[in-house]
Amino acid sequence: MNSTSSPASSNLAATQDAAHDPHVADEFPVGAVFAALWRRRLLMVGGPLLASVVALGISYLIPPTFTGRVAFMPPQQQQSSAASALASLGALAGLAGGGGPRNTGDQYAALVQSQTVADRLVERFDLINKYDRKFKIDARKQLAENTRVTLGRKDGIITLEVDDHDPKTAADMATAYIEELRSLTARLALTEAQQRRVFFEKQLAQVKEKLIAAQQALAATGISISALKAEPKASAEGVAKLQAQLTTAEVKLQVLRRAMSDNAAEVMAAAAQVSALRGELDKLGQNEPTGSQAGYITAYREYKYQEVLFEQLSRQYELARIDESRDGGQLQVVDQAEVPERKTKPKRSYFMIAAFGLGFMACAIWVMVPVLRTQRRR
Repeated sequence: MNSTSSPASSNLAATQDAAHDPHVADEFPVGAVFAALWRRRLLMVGGPLLASVVALGISYLIPPTFTGRVAFMPPQQQQSSAASALASLGALAGLAGGGGPRNTGDQYAALVQSQTVADRLVERFDLINKYDRKFKIDARKQLAENTRVTLGRKDGIITLEVDDHDPKTAADMATAYIEELRSLTARLALTEAQQRRVFFEKQLAQVKEKLIAAQQALAATGISISALKAEPKASAEGVAKLQAQLTTAEVKLQVLRRAMSDNAAEVMAAAAQVSALRGELDKLGQNEPTGSQAGYITAYREYKYQEVLFEQLSRQYELARIDESRDGGQLQVVDQAEVPERKTKPKRSYFMIAAFGLGFMACAIWVMVPVLRTQRRR
């Protein structure tokens, strides 16, 4: 057998070994690349500079953007002056209070970005035509993109910024946000005092109607000698007080059942209290007078019950109004929106730096590609 190999076979084997050698295949011609970059140093400097000049010229063609800025502080939840008086109402106070404290900062930050406020700004500034949009929803989206709301977690101050190509419009829109937010919050019961005021206002209206009806029913019964001998005042006031306690206990039971199951200890205790009060009322009902004075006594009791309830609710309503006027639910503007003197966009320096970097990369690739192709052929 012939143990010698031909020169062609030896060269082919050497080429295959070199191709499969990771050191040879992955070798990067660093020296050749740097040499090529140095030879084309004028291009490597002039190209990025030219790109920066072009970017600077383009930046002058872009309409400038101005930012209107306003900072405001949402109303703070204060300790109610009616807290002790509300405690006497038990469940009514809990129902009117509306729960525990909330983060008013997050609440107002969400309200100022609500669709209601956005729609009002779209209408006030005719943003459909200004933004060249076909539908209101598109103008609203563009407005949202041009608006930024930031809540300071430490100080609780909300900063609102609006971008526009006209500096005065940017400031006017920032101010309009505050005006529309105030208009919206005036229609909503956001604070604890506002919630109590709304609750007692509704209750007063209902009790007032019942009080008038009870007064008319009492007048219709007439007064007889036997009714006067029955001394209805003491009996009626006792029943009225007991009925008021029963009403409070029933409201408390309803509130507890909304949050807990019927097997909860609090619900069972409240239900037992309601049953006990109803039992006492039933006992008093068995002792009611009969005959000609019965109608008058019943009407008098109903009248006194509605009268006592109306007086209690009236006091709580007035206290709620005092608390509402004190904290007012009014947001406080920290920084008024002023017409911006300088544009915020475009940043010409950023344009030039970005263009210089991209130009340098493009020139480097332009110089390196021929070198790498030559190295690959070898």
